[in-house]
Amino acid sequence: MTATGRFGVYGGRYVPETLIAALDALELARVAAAADPAFEAELDGLLADYVGRPTPLSEAPRLSAQVGGHVLLKREDLNHTGAHKINNALGQVLLARRMGKRRIIAETGAGQHGVATATVCARFALECVVYMGEEDMRRQALNVFRMRLLGARVEAVHSGTRTLKDATNEAIRDWVTNVDTTHYIIGSVVGPDPYPRLVRDFQSVIGRETRAQCFERLGRLPDAIVACVGGGSNAIGIFHPFVGDASVELVGVEAAGDGLDTPRHAASLSRGRPGVLHGAFSYLLQDADGQVAEAHSVSAGLDYPGVGPEHAALRDSGRARYESVTDAEAVAAFGRLAQLEGIIPALETAHAIAWVLKQAEGAERREAGGGRGVERADVRGWAKGKTIVINLSGRGDKDVAAVAAREGASA
Repeated sequence: MTATGRFGVYGGRYVPETLIAALDALELARVAAAADPAFEAELDGLLADYVGRPTPLSEAPRLSAQVGGHVLLKREDLNHTGAHKINNALGQVLLARRMGKRRIIAETGAGQHGVATATVCARFALECVVYMGEEDMRRQALNVFRMRLLGARVEAVHSGTRTLKDATNEAIRDWVTNVDTTHYIIGSVVGPDPYPRLVRDFQSVIGRETRAQCFERLGRLPDAIVACVGGGSNAIGIFHPFVGDASVELVGVEAAGDGLDTPRHAASLSRGRPGVLHGAFSYLLQDADGQVAEAHSVSAGLDYPGVGPEHAALRDSGRARYESVTDAEAVAAFGRLAQLEGIIPALETAHAIAWVLKQAEGAERREAGGGRGVERADVRGWAKGKTIVINLSGRGDKDVAAVAAREGASA
């Protein structure tokens, strides 16, 4: 295998021989589409007229007051379908049409990628099958109904942890069996090459817009960009156009679940080690025998035991910093943003918000205590007066019932 499609040592293709031809065809279609002005024009037109791009870069005045800096929210929650996922789903469906594939499959955790895929399949009259873990279907019943309403067939996955990892396993099995007629729309920057590059490129519209909006509003780049990380598509989408700007700190926030010192978390970059999962070499959660360990997060979209290979490379190089927050902290931030700004974020996004709030609270504690006894991990890169962009990757309608149940209330 060549190093093509790798990010340092990470990435690659670790798949059955049956899929190599399909991956090669996808790479050829990707390269041809990138060089075709008609493809770009069609995609840009649909992103504007159908999805609603560009999304706003919104002021968050009360949150800014809380953290002592200038916080801006990149509002991917205002996209059609309510999250960033449609950027990639739309681009891949256009590629599938170029390749003559009229059957589309997808995996989904929180349901947003499934909804986005079902939406674009309805728009182009394509057959759509979405694999979803039984546990995630319970947590995200609203999105299951939305997918079915849009005409998709939602296949419940009963094996393993019945979450995103297992849904991905089933989607890959389907693809191997039906590779000649079917295109698999992977929803994150994971999987075999060219998927991590393909999904990143479709999601980079987030970062390109953010960059232009910052220059228009601020006359300069922001000091930091913060995004939640599961597989990592929303984060890499906003990070990528800023990777070459050393002045911009990139912070990815993973799910610490019940805590990093427990087995119930989904922090692959913080507590995992390199290995192969779903066709790529990256960081993943493993047990002592090297088997994939169970992940846990209150947010179904972060409940995944691996991460995209480009994030692994950014972590190792030090270009991006990866932190984590617990379920309890994310749920608290979910309510905090709603009360401060009148915006209900996805639980996934709430992890990024929680981390920014934690840094501000840590700064206050340092000032009160004279800065003694604080580890560098708590203070690096944080200072009052910073301009911080948080990628608000999705809206929280889908999570209201789960949060209400967790808090003993009724939605």
